[in-house]
Amino acid sequence: MITVKNLHKTYPGALEPSLSGLSFSFPKGRIAGLLGPNGAGKTTTISILCGLVRADSGDAQIFDLHQDAHHREAIKKMIGIVPQQIALFPQLSALENLTYFGNLYGLKGKPLHTKIEDYLQRFGLEKNGKKEIYKFSGGMKRRTNIIAALLHDPQLLILDEPTAGVDVQSRNMILQFLREYNQQQGVSILYTSHLLEEAQSLCEEVAIIDQGRLVMQGQPLQLIQQHPECRNLEEVFLHHTGLAVRD
Repeated sequence: MITVKNLHKTYPGALEPSLSGLSFSFPKGRIAGLLGPNGAGKTTTISILCGLVRADSGDAQIFDLHQDAHHREAIKKMIGIVPQQIALFPQLSALENLTYFGNLYGLKGKPLHTKIEDYLQRFGLEKNGKKEIYKFSGGMKRRTNIIAALLHDPQLLILDEPTAGVDVQSRNMILQFLREYNQQQGVSILYTSHLLEEAQSLCEEVAIIDQGRLVMQGQPLQLIQQHPECRNLEEVFLHHTGLAVRD
């Protein structure tokens, strides 16, 4: 689903590059994790894959389409993005927000309304559709944020810290939905998180990056087995990225 080859990116005025020859690939149909400490280059990589940021050099492909001016619009239709920050209008209700985003995808009328109602019910928000977003709890906002990325039935769903700052029940609901969505719909998922236990349970394959480079990649259990001194993915992660605090 994703192929990244030798990506380089340095932002204007930055002292260090965000990406320094990053390469990895994930096959179609997987739940894949892109993991790394703060400043590792995860958000920059996602921004390049989405066409929001241009790499200085290298290549990024989604479903064999190069992320360039020729394919940017086609790729936009194939992907759903759940950003780390809540991308909703706080003064509008959940229904108004989702209708607006559905319209941006070219969806209208009863089919859109039915899809919105179905997702609100699936995410436990059916009684809050007419409530303004600013009145929502953190978990409710996160769940609505995810629905906005699903309305056009994407082939690839990209989520940047989708469970950050939510309660245990909301986290459980989100993770269970992602598993079912992948298994039942065959949708590919790229997921980032600082919660390594969560990544270990959810992802079929992970790529750990640091300082803009690939550190290691593989199935979580295999990576743990390769390090007898490590009991879980978090310890493998710390073994390769170190204990120093990142800003």
